[in-house]
Amino acid sequence: MIVPDISQNAEAVADHYDELDPVYRRVWGEHVHHGLWATGRETPAEAVEALAVTVGDRLGLVRGEVCVDIGCGYGATARQLAGTRGVRVTGFTLSAGQARYAAGHPVPGVDVHVRDWLRNGVPDESADAAWAIESSEHMVDKPRFFAEAHRVLAPGGRFVICAWLAGPDASGWKVRHLLEPICREGRLPSMGTREEYEAMAVAAGFTVTGYEDVSRRVARTWMICARRLLKALLVDRETRRLALRARHRGAVLGIPRLILAYRTGAMRYGIFTLSKAGNVSR
Repeated sequence: MIVPDISQNAEAVADHYDELDPVYRRVWGEHVHHGLWATGRETPAEAVEALAVTVGDRLGLVRGEVCVDIGCGYGATARQLAGTRGVRVTGFTLSAGQARYAAGHPVPGVDVHVRDWLRNGVPDESADAAWAIESSEHMVDKPRFFAEAHRVLAPGGRFVICAWLAGPDASGWKVRHLLEPICREGRLPSMGTREEYEAMAVAAGFTVTGYEDVSRRVARTWMICARRLLKALLVDRETRRLALRARHRGAVLGIPRLILAYRTGAMRYGIFTLSKAGNVSR
């Protein structure tokens, strides 16, 4: 597990996203996650929606199911899957700014809460499916992240995680100059490997039913973000003010580090599909 030299907690994550809210929406868009390219001809908007579609497909979502979006951001994936799959979604974010945006874009069947997933208050075995798109990285206690998901899912429940991962041979300069700074600048308490994630999932009671490394299909996200950020820095005073503040400078201007992390294999992007044993009772 890669751990930054400055410890991170839920409060630091919330502060990060609240303060950089305008920058994230301008650079990332309302989905705030990687795009997934199949042909390479997709627009960025189509690619980010394709990742949400992939999550919905791997969960096998059925109309009327109760779902949980762990680290829902602005609620865009929850809104997309509620609209296209007919499911009900409860989303959790640490950011009050993200929740305000979600509240301003309501859709039937989606409810977003400002709450730490590690203290989520969801009743036992009350959800049919759950997903976490690029949010597990922000969890201080990753074993508990898995344990809480297992607790809230009903027997037969499914769980999909899209995660930034340390590469299998990440060591030495890749850790010192790429992964550790990425964790520190991005407010990630830790970054695990595929093997560590699967071990934590199994320890929590899940069965790992699928895994795919899609690093090559998502990596271009960062070149797109770099172009968008450069344009925003040139034309928008508020973006310059926020991005160049000392406390945020590394997070916003560290995009070349992320590009290099993918190109060297130091960082990977994996999609895990998990299931909870038992038969669905409803």
